[in-house]
Amino acid sequence: MKKITILLVLIFLIPFGLLAQERRLNRGGNNIQGQDQTARDPKNESSVEKAPIDLYKIISVDNDTTTVDTTLHIYKDYRFNYLRKDNFGLLPFSNVGRSYNRLTYDFIEEREVLPQFGARARHYNFMEVEDIFYYNVPTPFTELFFKTVFEQGQAADALFTVNTSPNLNISIGYKGLRSLGRYRHMLTSTGNFRTSLSYSSPNGRYNMQTHFVSQDLLNEENGGLTATSLDQYIAENPEFEDRSRLDVNFEDAQSTLFGKRFFLDHSYALYKRADSLVQRDFRIGHRLNHTYKKYQFQQSSASELFGPSFEEVGLKDVTRLTTTSNEVYVGFTAGNLARIIARGKHTHYNYGYNTVLDLEGGYIVNRLQGDILSAGGDYLGTLGDFQLKASGMINLTGDFKGYDLGARLSYALSSDFVVAATANINDHAPNYNFLLYQSDYTNYNWQTSFSNESRQSLGFDLWAPQWLNANVEFSTINDMAYFAVGEAGFVRPFQHNDQVSYVKVKGSREFSLGKFALNNTLLYQTVLDGGQVLNVPDLVTRNTFYYKDYWFQRALYLQTGFTLNYFTDYEMNGYDPVLAEFYVQNSQQVEGFPTVDFFFNGKIRQARIFFKLENLNYLIEANNNFSAPLYPSRDFGVRFGLVWNFFM
Repeated sequence: MKKITILLVLIFLIPFGLLAQERRLNRGGNNIQGQDQTARDPKNESSVEKAPIDLYKIISVDNDTTTVDTTLHIYKDYRFNYLRKDNFGLLPFSNVGRSYNRLTYDFIEEREVLPQFGARARHYNFMEVEDIFYYNVPTPFTELFFKTVFEQGQAADALFTVNTSPNLNISIGYKGLRSLGRYRHMLTSTGNFRTSLSYSSPNGRYNMQTHFVSQDLLNEENGGLTATSLDQYIAENPEFEDRSRLDVNFEDAQSTLFGKRFFLDHSYALYKRADSLVQRDFRIGHRLNHTYKKYQFQQSSASELFGPSFEEVGLKDVTRLTTTSNEVYVGFTAGNLARIIARGKHTHYNYGYNTVLDLEGGYIVNRLQGDILSAGGDYLGTLGDFQLKASGMINLTGDFKGYDLGARLSYALSSDFVVAATANINDHAPNYNFLLYQSDYTNYNWQTSFSNESRQSLGFDLWAPQWLNANVEFSTINDMAYFAVGEAGFVRPFQHNDQVSYVKVKGSREFSLGKFALNNTLLYQTVLDGGQVLNVPDLVTRNTFYYKDYWFQRALYLQTGFTLNYFTDYEMNGYDPVLAEFYVQNSQQVEGFPTVDFFFNGKIRQARIFFKLENLNYLIEANNNFSAPLYPSRDFGVRFGLVWNFFM
């Protein structure tokens, strides 16, 4: 909490310090960059020309550029949450900062060729390389995010960025959360620190992007409700409306995901030519990614819920992964006609533990480590209204074989009518915690020799906001790895020997009539083969009816209305706190349920204010629903907050 408060104060004060410094320089009689001295005179303050909003640029790691957006629309409401992303298809747990149970999947977006670190249930708020942005701004820029939570705490995210020169930008940000929660031993406390730097030489030949992140995401774990409390919760016993009175399976465990990363991407143009018709360059580059992750599960005394253990007290499981990748690439650009990049990559990985195990069932090593050499490339070309984007990567040497090939062809009939087709094939090893895991709990120790997961996906997209935004995905997966309860009654890794076939159709459309609007998102999905290892609801829907208008002589723009979320019955995945993973279960069908939120959002200048009555329908009918078996869903709550941009 002290770290969050100090950082927020510093980020809030830095812009004023810079502004004061600029004004002191002007008062000193020096004309800075040809500015008129009277430009900062208080009497002439209204005559100062402000920089256009489209000059405040946000740049992704793939050099996709957007601008700062201070508008208010319904999708800003959908993104005003802990993740700061649209969480359609994710079912949150009862407290902010915990995991989400997935209601749908995007297999076509999974492009990794190497196994990933485990504890995937804890990675929703973990900032990966693609989650870090770079900036180019004409004046110092600050963004503040704040939102209330459940019982003691808040969620905050602060960002400050400045160009010290037209070619050099630095940014610093911190996202923090503390929420006690309403159930016993459900505290969440997280912190995401990030800082970035981008530079471009005056002649545009040399470009660099680099960032550093440090993250720690802590959750107290309670194993869910006990059998007696479960009965009381399902029966909607009014004596237990105070959720802290419900007993949980244990109150002495916590899990934490740590992470640090240094990333550098820089390139130099050996040849660069630009004219009025086409831009050409030939560029060499290097990308470095050094990442350290650690997942730690601690418990004061062993719980029978997870079976026998090596230690009765002071249980502590620590899993580490360090990866260092160096990629060299060569790129050629010929205007819009073609951008071709060839890549060569070396990755060193070191995953595991500090001990080896010699058990009755066999010997378990302590580490998986080695080196991988990979090669691949990208292509992006435009011809008329057609655009083709393709990429591929294959592991050439090392213990982990894998490849990924994908292509996307789109056609723009007009600026607001685009159709696209996507194809992707992927083959990679299961995540590390499927291959090797060690724990103080006896049943949570294994070393497997699973085959690679192989996936083929086809997708079709339509983007036509005036008509319909829609996408279709069809994926088949062979040798799918998953967690499930074994014969002994404890969670273990398994591999499905048959094919899994998955189909998803999603559509969205907003209808407007005067000052009223109805925004709809509807998703239908089904598992054609392998339904015993991939459980999803058939239908997921979100519908928002709202009113929008300007008030107080257009000083306030507001949107207010109701949002309905609903999904159908299905065999919901369970949550295992030791692994921080969801596991497949087919013994309990969980009823789908609706939730209704009331919101009142407003925009005043660059500030967007959000007020929400979350899960309003639980005031009429008590909540006895679940986010996962044994884990109750989120109750009614009053939430409010803001997003405020400062331009200096």
